[in-house]
Amino acid sequence: MSARAWRLGLRTVALGYLALLLLAPVAMIFYRTFEGGLAPVWSAVSAPNAVHAFWLSIELVAIAVPLNTLFGIGIALLLERGNFRGRALLGLVIDLPFAISPVVVGLALILVYGQAGWFGDWLARGGIQVIFSVPGMVLATAFVSLPFVARETIPVLRELGTDAEQAAATLGASAWQTFWRVTLPAIRWGVVYGVVLTTARALGEFGAVSVVSGRIEGQTQQLPLYVQDRFENFDATGAYTAAVVLALLALATLVAMNLLTRRTRSRTPV
Repeated sequence: MSARAWRLGLRTVALGYLALLLLAPVAMIFYRTFEGGLAPVWSAVSAPNAVHAFWLSIELVAIAVPLNTLFGIGIALLLERGNFRGRALLGLVIDLPFAISPVVVGLALILVYGQAGWFGDWLARGGIQVIFSVPGMVLATAFVSLPFVARETIPVLRELGTDAEQAAATLGASAWQTFWRVTLPAIRWGVVYGVVLTTARALGEFGAVSVVSGRIEGQTQQLPLYVQDRFENFDATGAYTAAVVLALLALATLVAMNLLTRRTRSRTPV
């Protein structure tokens, strides 16, 4: 077999696998959503519980993503620029959300912040309810999406090295000035990719949020939970429509990142 035929074969297998695994299911969801026309779709997407689920998903993303972005940049700098005992262990701890099942994460949050948990009774006396409310959902979302910014930023910091930062310090720049004017511009694309992954993970989280939310209709249902609720109640149009909204949100995030990348690179002098 020639090299060209071998490459074509590999390309065909890869594209076929991608189509069967990803494109065909997504296309089928879009088809099933709109096969009855636009009127049922509009009715489903404008239902009060659907609107609440949409805005709750946006709220969770708006809280969890900035928190994890700030934490991710800080922990990346600490792991890559710091030199202290236990650094390798800290790196392993950051990766825990990759290894632990989201359902276990939700259960652990209940054991810590539930009424019978370590802090649950103390929080309840202060009038703060974490589990079965939005704060618990925020904690679960932030936990499962924690590592992405850090893991996308660390390799960029490693490749960047410390020469430019040392030069800035030699010229009298403070630590904050060095970070803002030297380090952050150099790592910005690693941060951007991490933010995109964090956003996608926060939008699609189901397991941990399912455990801590209580799935209260119209109160603690974000879009993935709403999809399950509609499907279990035999409302196929509502489930498909909410799934399409989730897909469009993820697609909009990717498109915005690509447009930002192209615009910034086009303005960068060669």
